Amino acid sequence: MFMFRKWILWAAGLFCLVGVAWLEAAELGSGKTSGPGELSRVKVIPVREPIAPPVLYVLRRGLKEAQAEGVSTVVIDMETPGGDLGTTLEIMTALDKFEGTTIVYVNKEAVSAGAIISSAADEIYFAPGGVIGAAAAVSGGGEDVAATMKQKINSYLSAKVRSLNAGKAYRADAVRAMMDADFEFKIGDVIVKPRGELLSLTAEEAAKVYGEPPASLLSAGTRDTLEDLLGKKFGPGGYTITRLEVSWSEELASAINRIAPVLMGLGLLCVFIEFKTPGFGFFGIAGGLFLALVFFGHHAAGLSGHEAALVFVLGAALVAAEIFLIPGAMVAGLAGAILMLGSLVWSMLDVWPGEVPALNAGTLFAPVLNVALSLAIALVGGAALWRFLPKGWILARVAVGGAPSGAAQGAGVAPERASEIAALVGREGVAVTALTPSGQVEVDGARYEAQVAVGAVEAGARVQVIEPKAFAVLVRPVE
Repeated sequence: MFMFRKWILWAAGLFCLVGVAWLEAAELGSGKTSGPGELSRVKVIPVREPIAPPVLYVLRRGLKEAQAEGVSTVVIDMETPGGDLGTTLEIMTALDKFEGTTIVYVNKEAVSAGAIISSAADEIYFAPGGVIGAAAAVSGGGEDVAATMKQKINSYLSAKVRSLNAGKAYRADAVRAMMDADFEFKIGDVIVKPRGELLSLTAEEAAKVYGEPPASLLSAGTRDTLEDLLGKKFGPGGYTITRLEVSWSEELASAINRIAPVLMGLGLLCVFIEFKTPGFGFFGIAGGLFLALVFFGHHAAGLSGHEAALVFVLGAALVAAEIFLIPGAMVAGLAGAILMLGSLVWSMLDVWPGEVPALNAGTLFAPVLNVALSLAIALVGGAALWRFLPKGWILARVAVGGAPSGAAQGAGVAPERASEIAALVGREGVAVTALTPSGQVEVDGARYEAQVAVGAVEAGARVQVIEPKAFAVLVRPVE
């Protein structure tokens, strides 16, 4: 009965995940791009905090949702004092991947990292009184970085900005002037920024026109409100707007992802113990919760969807089939283990709608490293349980599960008892513990390690010994 209940729970979990994945696919697949005569669809993503992982998660999730829903334009409503360089680069990459039009509305400041992120958008608009600039690299505490390191950062960021702004007049040079105090920004005979200072621009200065043909320095225009911006761009009533709701999940995902290898390791360890214990109890629930947190954190971070979790459950079901139904076949168990580990790697990949992620060293290194760390944590945790809790309640559930009424023997047998074990063939006994497929049986008042040939046997059922093995006896249930 315990095995039946466990399989019911696994099947229910698999069914729920399939349903969620199907509903999500149906919802995302219903989006269509705007056609002639249709209203332009706009999604607004707020950035009102320092640039840090939660901001990346919000932006990446919003951009992927917009692309999957067929939204043509994404507007980033920005007010930020700057932030982390690594996060800034990831946000720039996400903006570049979006297939529609990206607009930054500086409302009212895009300082430091905010200025660099703005340069990755297709268009930059300003609210009245908006300010952008002062994007020099500094340390996390605000102090200057070493001169050589600053040169390397400026060189790389300048190249990154140039690659994203080919054909956009003065934008790349303007952003470089915001980062590099040694750069003289000059248009014709006009010195926009002399050497020795960083460029910062007001909305009016960013919209100033230079050169032939005339082009604005940075701004596509100044608009009183975001609605005013969209009304002038698409015409009054010519658009529909949805706003991404920022929730607590991004902050939680940031904390979860910092300790993801630990959570994965604990989850895998608990799942292994659950497979080795009768019934569906504490370890199954704990392992499921640990791994659910991992998949939730990666999903909230705008990485994989629910599909990775679905593949993990499928892999776990195959491993369970190997243990409970077809022990010794190896094929189902190996395939299940590969699916489980592969799904954990998949959950950390930056997968975009309709795109197959590039599987190379750059994309796979961090996910594979995290999974390897989680396996190491699971192995170390399992070894610690075996070493330091040899008679504890955990291992008692795994190996014993209950006390027999006859004389007890230790696990395994000595070599000199091989003839005694061979003499057990054909004898009948009682399963002391559940055999799933391994456990212990009692034959003629003595207890032996045992393994069931096919399926599983409940504790208390009668069994017959059919073959001696190296450290156990092979048994079958007596009908």
